[in-house]
Amino acid sequence: MSMTSKERLITAFEGGVPDRLPVTTHHVMPYFLNKYMDGISNLEFFDHFGLDAIIWPWDHRPDESKGEYADPDQEKIGFLQSRRVSTDNWRVEHEDIPGEEVKTTRYRFITPKRTLAMVLQGNEQTTWVAEYLIKRKEDVDIIGEYMTHPKCDVEAVNRQADEFGDRGIVRGLICPFDVFGQAGTWQDAACLVHIEDLILATYDDPKWVHELLGILGRRKATYIESLKGAQYDIIEHGGGAASSTVISPQIFDDFVIPYDKPLVDLAHQVGHRVVYHTCGGMMSILENIGSMNPDALETFTPSGMGGDTDLAEAKKRIGDQVCMIGGFDQFHYFSGCTPEETRAAVRKCFDEAGGGGGFVLAPSDHFFDADPELIMAFATEAQKCIY
Repeated sequence: MSMTSKERLITAFEGGVPDRLPVTTHHVMPYFLNKYMDGISNLEFFDHFGLDAIIWPWDHRPDESKGEYADPDQEKIGFLQSRRVSTDNWRVEHEDIPGEEVKTTRYRFITPKRTLAMVLQGNEQTTWVAEYLIKRKEDVDIIGEYMTHPKCDVEAVNRQADEFGDRGIVRGLICPFDVFGQAGTWQDAACLVHIEDLILATYDDPKWVHELLGILGRRKATYIESLKGAQYDIIEHGGGAASSTVISPQIFDDFVIPYDKPLVDLAHQVGHRVVYHTCGGMMSILENIGSMNPDALETFTPSGMGGDTDLAEAKKRIGDQVCMIGGFDQFHYFSGCTPEETRAAVRKCFDEAGGGGGFVLAPSDHFFDADPELIMAFATEAQKCIY
C-alpha cells in the first residue's frame, strides 16, 4: 500500500520498512531556490521534484513573568532563526560595518556588567563568524548569569503542523545560542570560541570548557522541556564540530557525550524523536554517537566530500540501532555528471544502506549550486527503489 510522505519517513525513523525508499533533503537553501528555481518556496521545491517534504517551524515564546519579551530590534527572521527572547539584562543590538567585501555585522550583547560583541559576515550562500563572542574566560560568567532561556511556542508550531498535515514531517531544532549557533552543545560552543582555541582548552583548562558546556546545555534543556505537546516528528541535535574530522574520539567522549546525551534522554522523556547531525567524519566514533541513543543519525558524508563514510559498513555496525539519513554525494552527482550517473549513485546508496529499511536517502548536508535535472534524476530513481 502506498504511504504518505509523513508515514514513509516516520516508518524509517522507527527502523521499519516503508513502501519505498524515502528521499528528501537537509534544508532547502534560499540561494539555490533563487538562482535555479525562480524563487519558488520550500514546499513548491518538494512538490516539483516529488521529494518527501519537510517543514521547519521554529517559534519561541518569552516568559513575561520573568521579564522576558520578544526582541523588538531583531533585523531578520528566517533560515535557522527564531524571534530572540530578551530581557532588560540581555539585549542584542546590531550595526552594519561598512567598507567590507561582504556583508559584515557587529552584534552587541548588552548586560548590566559588560557588553560582549561578535562579528558575522555573510554572502548569498551562507554566514560565518569573523569575530568570536568569547574573548576572555570571564565572558562565560556573563553569559551564564544573563543569557535568556527560550521556550517553544507550542501553539504556533502546532498550527503549522496541522496545516501541513500528512504532506511530510515537521522537523525541529534544539535552540542554539542567539544570533549564531547550532543544536549540539559542543557545536554551540564552537560558534562562540574559535574551534582551535576550544580544543586546546580541553587540555589546558578543561574545567572552564565544562563550565561553558554546562551553561549552554542547561539553556537547551529548558527549551527541550518546553517541547512537550509540540507536534514535531523529529528534533535535530549535534553538529559538524563534533565530527571526527574536527575532534578526537577522546574529546567526543569527554566533552560531547556528557552534555548531548542528557538532552537526547530529555527529548525522549517529553515525547520526541532525535536525529543527531554529524557532517564530517563519523566512522571512528560511530558507536560513540550511537551510545547517546538518538533515533536517527545523519549525514553520513562520503570521502569525496570530506567525510569518511562507508555506507555498507555503517549499516552493518549501527543500522539495527538507528535510522540512517543522508549518504548521497551531492557535490559530484548534483552537477557535472549525467542523469545516468546520478541514478547509479542513488542505487548504490540503496544497495548499501537500504536493506531492512531504516534508511532515508538525502544529500549529505546542504547544497547551493546544483543542476535541477540531476535533482530530478535523484528523486525519481529513489522512488523506484521499492522494498
